[in-house]
Amino acid sequence: MGISFDEVKKLAELSRIELSGDELEKMRGEIDAILSYVEVIQNVDLPEGVAASAHLPLENVMREDGEPHAPGAYTEVMLSQAPKRDGRFLKVKKILGS
Repeated sequence: MGISFDEVKKLAELSRIELSGDELEKMRGEIDAILSYVEVIQNVDLPEGVAASAHLPLENVMREDGEPHAPGAYTEVMLSQAPKRDGRFLKVKKILGS
């Protein structure tokens, strides 16, 4: 199974990438190598009982909602590291016009 020059050209157009003829040919070879490797992986025989899609059990590890620390506990520490500040706020250079 190989990818044609026209298919690579179409992929480049869809990706909005401008490639020269030499670059398209080089990309064709690289995509062919990737597709060949994927084909090898798809043909690997797995032992009986091994799931093909998931090797580890899935588990939700979300923490419970709560207050991890008091609000504003680290505000002063963070603001002390800023080059310029105005009270509880950082002062930054204006970059947008009025």
